[in-house]
Amino acid sequence: MAADKRAARLGVLALVAALLFGVVGVRLWFLQTVQADSLQQTVDARKTKVVPLVPERGRIFDADGRIVAGNERVLTAAVDWDVISRDTDRAELFTRLSGWLEVPVDEMEARYDAGVYSRYLPLPLKEGVSEDVAIAIGERGEDFPGVSIVEGWRRVYPYAPLASHVVGYMGAITAEDQQHYQDLGYDTSVEGEKVGRSGVELSMEETLHGKWGQAVYEVDANNRIVREISFEAPVNGMDVQLSIDLDLQQYAERLLQTQLRLKRLPGFAVPNPEVEKPDGTRGPLDPTKAVGQRVPYKAPAGSVIVMNNQTGQISAMASYPTFDNRWFDSGVGSAKFDQIFPRQGPNGEELDPDLSALTNRAIQGQYNMGSSFKPFTAYAALATGRLGPNTTYNDQGTYKLTSIADDVCAQGVRCVFRNSTCPNPPGEPCRYGTVNVTTALAVSSDTFFYKLGEEFYNTPGTQLQDNVRLFGFGADTGIDLPFEFDGRVPTDELKAQLVEDSVLAQGETKNLQPGDLLQMAIGQGLMAATPLQLAVGYSALANGGHVMTPRVVQAIYAPETPDGLPGFADLTQATLVQSIAPITRDIPMSPELRDPIDAGLRRNILGPGTNDHSTTAEELFADYPAGAIPVAGKTGTAQGRGNYPWNDSSAFAAYSEDPEQPYTVVSYLEKSGFGSTGAAPVVKCMFLALSGITPLDPVVVSEPLDTTSEVPAESLPNVGTECMASTNAGTIRPQD
Repeated sequence: MAADKRAARLGVLALVAALLFGVVGVRLWFLQTVQADSLQQTVDARKTKVVPLVPERGRIFDADGRIVAGNERVLTAAVDWDVISRDTDRAELFTRLSGWLEVPVDEMEARYDAGVYSRYLPLPLKEGVSEDVAIAIGERGEDFPGVSIVEGWRRVYPYAPLASHVVGYMGAITAEDQQHYQDLGYDTSVEGEKVGRSGVELSMEETLHGKWGQAVYEVDANNRIVREISFEAPVNGMDVQLSIDLDLQQYAERLLQTQLRLKRLPGFAVPNPEVEKPDGTRGPLDPTKAVGQRVPYKAPAGSVIVMNNQTGQISAMASYPTFDNRWFDSGVGSAKFDQIFPRQGPNGEELDPDLSALTNRAIQGQYNMGSSFKPFTAYAALATGRLGPNTTYNDQGTYKLTSIADDVCAQGVRCVFRNSTCPNPPGEPCRYGTVNVTTALAVSSDTFFYKLGEEFYNTPGTQLQDNVRLFGFGADTGIDLPFEFDGRVPTDELKAQLVEDSVLAQGETKNLQPGDLLQMAIGQGLMAATPLQLAVGYSALANGGHVMTPRVVQAIYAPETPDGLPGFADLTQATLVQSIAPITRDIPMSPELRDPIDAGLRRNILGPGTNDHSTTAEELFADYPAGAIPVAGKTGTAQGRGNYPWNDSSAFAAYSEDPEQPYTVVSYLEKSGFGSTGAAPVVKCMFLALSGITPLDPVVVSEPLDTTSEVPAESLPNVGTECMASTNAGTIRPQD
C-alpha cells in the first residue's frame, strides 16, 4: 500500500515536471520565433550608440560676397543620460570630469536637474571646450564612459551692428512656434536648437538650417565604441546672398545717424509760434511755453532705403535706433539683457516707442508721408479725368470746403484749410497764384490738393483710395523680411474700427468726412505708409508703371561656398541654386499720366518756383553737380502731435532719371522738421555717393562686443556734411 502511494506521488511529480518543462519549452519557442525580432532590437539598442550630427547653418553674404553672418566651430563635452542615471555613477563621473572641463560638480549637477535639456541628445556639460581637452577626453574613454565631444556651430556677425535689421539674429524656439518646428524635425526642447528670430535669419530659416545627420556605433559594456554601424552625414544649410551692398549700407547708417544728431542741436531748434485761438485771441501754440521760445527737435529715429527700381532689389536699408545682433548670443544674463532691451520704462511705464531698437522703421514705421504722397493723389486725379495736365487752380493760400454749409462751419466745424506758412508776410500762408498739377507738385501747394480731396469725397465710390492702392499702399509689399506693416488707406470701415479700438476719439464720426479725404490727399490724417511702400510707389513712377516686389535676397547657393579673400566667399566657385527673379505687377502709366507728375518732381529739384516762391528742394540741390545722377523727387512734412512744429516728421523720396542707374532713395526722419531740411539732405548725399562723387569708407570687421555696454548698439562715427550744403539755412550745420 505504501508502495502504491509512493508511486502515485512520483507520478504526480513527473506530471508536474513534464508540465513545467512543457511551459519552459513553449516559452523558449515563443521567444525564439514570435518575439525574436523585437528582442534582437532590444539587444541591439543596448549595445549601440546614436550620435546626432548637427548641420552647419548656411552663411549670409552681401552683394559683394562679404560674409555678414557666418559660423564658428564650437566643441561641447556631453554625456549620455543612461550612463549617469544612477547617483553614484553620476557623482563619480562628474568628479573625474570637473578638473578637465574646469566646471564645478555642482554646476554639472544643476544641468542634470534643470529639466530643460533634451533626453534624446547627450547632456551638454560645457560648451567651448578646447581642442586639446577634447582630444584628451577622447583618448581616455575608459575613464569617461558615455562622454563624447559634440561638434556644433555658433553664429557670428563679423560686421555688426551693420545691417542688423536686415540680417536678423538667432534665438530659442518659442512655445508659439514649437509645433511648427517639431513638424520640420527640429530639436524643440527648451535648450534645443536656435532659429532665426528676425530679419533674413527668420525669413530664410528653412533654407539656412540644413538637415541633421546621425552616426550609429556599436559600443561595449563600458560604452566604448567598437565599430561604426551606419553613418548619415548632415546636410548643411544653403548659403544666401543679399542684394545689400555693405559699403553703401555703412554709409547710409552713418549718414542717418549723423543727420539725426545734427537735428537735435540747439541751432536747429524751432520757436513756439503765436497763433489765433478759437476765441479770436492770439497766444502761444503750446501754452506751456512762451511765444518764441525755441524747442529742439527730438529727432529720435529714422530710416533710409536705396532700391533698384528696375529689379526691386534693395541695396541699402538703414533703420535707427539699431542694435548689435551679437547680443543675442553673448552669454549675458537676463538682467543685463533686459537692461539693453528693456520692455518698459525705468518706473514701469510703457516704453517710449521712439527708443525701440528692434523695430525696423523702413518696413514697420506707421507714418503719415506728408506732401511726398501728393504724386499719387495727382495720379488718381489724372487717371479718373478729374484733372488734366493743364487744369489750373488759383491758389490764394487757403481752401474752404464747399460741401459743408456755412452755418455748420460757424458752429466750430473746421472748414478752412491753409498752405504752410511763408516768411513774407510773416505768419501768413503761402500764395502760389495760378498753378497746374506740375507747378503744384513743384511748390507743394496744399490747397490744390485739398480741392482734389474734396472732389473725390463728393464722387461716388472710392476713386482716390482705389488708385493709390495700385501703387501698393494699404498692403504689404511682399518683401522677404518678417513683420512688415500693411499701411492704411482710409475707408469708412477702417475709420469705424479705429474709433472702436479707441485709436480715434469716441465722439469721432465712424464714416469718412470731407476733411478725411482732404488730409489723405496731402498724405496726412488716417493715411499711413512705410518708407518702403513709398519707395515702391516712387519706383513705379520712375519705371513707367511696374510695381516691383522689393527683395533683400538675390541668390541662393549650394552649401559650403568656398572662402575667397579674408572675410569674403568666392562666389565664382559657388554652385548657384536659385537666382531671385524680379516680381512685378503692371499698372496703367501712359505718358499722359506720368509726364505731368514727372515734370513736377524734376522741377521740385531744379526749380523754378512760381509767384516769387522757390520750390521745396531747389535750394538744397542748387549746388548739385552736373556729373551726378539726375533725380526727380518730392519733399514731405508730416505734422505731429499737437501740430507743434518740433513734432513734425521729415520725408523725402526721389528717383534717378538715368535708366542706367535706376535707383530710388527714400528717407524718413521722425520729429526732425521740414522734409527739405531733414530727410532731403540725406537723400541728396546718398545720390552723390551712388554717383561716385562722395567716396565711401572701407568696411572693416567690428571690434569685439563690449558686454559691459549699456546700449543696444554703439554709435557709428559721423560722415562729412558737405553734401548737405544748401542756400536754405535750415540745412546748414549750425556753428554752435
